[in-house]
Amino acid sequence: MHPELSVVIPVYNEEAGLANLYARLYPALDKLAERGITYEIVFVNDGSRDRSAEILADQFRLRPDVTRAVLFNGNYGQHMAILAGFQASRGEIVVTLDADLQNPPEEIGALVDKMREGYDYVGSIRRKRQDAAWRTYLSKAMNRIREKITRIKITDQGNMLRAYGRNVINLINQCTEVNTFVPALAYTFARKPTEIVVEHEERTAGESKYSFYSLIRLNFDLMTGFSIMPLQLFSMMGMILSGLSGGLVVLLLIRRFLLGAEAEGLFTLFAIAFFMMGVILFGIGLLGEYVGRIYQQVQGRPRFVVQTILEEKSGDQA
Repeated sequence: MHPELSVVIPVYNEEAGLANLYARLYPALDKLAERGITYEIVFVNDGSRDRSAEILADQFRLRPDVTRAVLFNGNYGQHMAILAGFQASRGEIVVTLDADLQNPPEEIGALVDKMREGYDYVGSIRRKRQDAAWRTYLSKAMNRIREKITRIKITDQGNMLRAYGRNVINLINQCTEVNTFVPALAYTFARKPTEIVVEHEERTAGESKYSFYSLIRLNFDLMTGFSIMPLQLFSMMGMILSGLSGGLVVLLLIRRFLLGAEAEGLFTLFAIAFFMMGVILFGIGLLGEYVGRIYQQVQGRPRFVVQTILEEKSGDQA
């Protein structure tokens, strides 16, 4: 029988923290089971280079009734791991959770209760973020920019503790994007989304897998994957700059006829030229982002490759 709840957890080099995760996750879900909420946990090992896969296999052997493990043959990224977990999940409610315990497993029950009120997508907002200050400020800034560009209203886009209804999961499983942002994709399919406030804790072990560059790349994927507004903005900017440039040429011609030849303002023209070149290069780079997405999509390569799935079948371990 299919469980009511599936918890999908991507794992990448989390050897140091998995024992702590097990110690809190299973008791929290067992308490939900006492309320009649059947569950399964789907771990997705995203090509970890440490002993994470072995530790997941050991845990599967300890709790095969509620534990499943999807093992990739390489590293494909957090969101690809989540998508693989969605494909393997069987629950009517699917909750995503990071393995670093920054999102307390004890909050899963709050998301399930909210879903039972009739919502099909429940996001979460961290009450007090425990990240570095630069990550907090950058995330808030990108949230505002992303909402303006994509019209997707996610208050705390960096928080992966979220719940999805089976109708949303089925639609996501039909998508074939090579690069995507799962919470935003789910928001576009949800009929009745909402958000709740949850606690946030410091990472118990290991280091964050997202560098400054990775965060920038993630936001580029988010904005270019869900809107063409950046291209439209650059088109309008190009028209405005063309008009201003034409006006500047006319002004310089008038000054030349009235005042004669002059060398003043030469460095101002250089500054304007360099500014224009910067805008052009940024626009070319932005266009390249869209072309790159098209190139990756038309290649038709698998988004991820599953090496094996550890799960219990007909009373036997597979």
